[in-house]
Amino acid sequence: MAYVISDECVACGTCQGECPTSSISEGDIYVIEPSSCIDCGACADVCPAGAISPGE
Repeated sequence: MAYVISDECVACGTCQGECPTSSISEGDIYVIEPSSCIDCGACADVCPAGAISPGE
């Protein structure tokens, strides 16, 4: 299951640099592309806002 980014995202970009598959794209809030996310959790580990969690 891919990780998801909630509205709590502050768009700091920290997660984007940690993603080994470049599945995170920039926007008002960052977005994870579910088809390329490998469910590693690297992004969630570095998110200062706690805005990234496993999807359902």
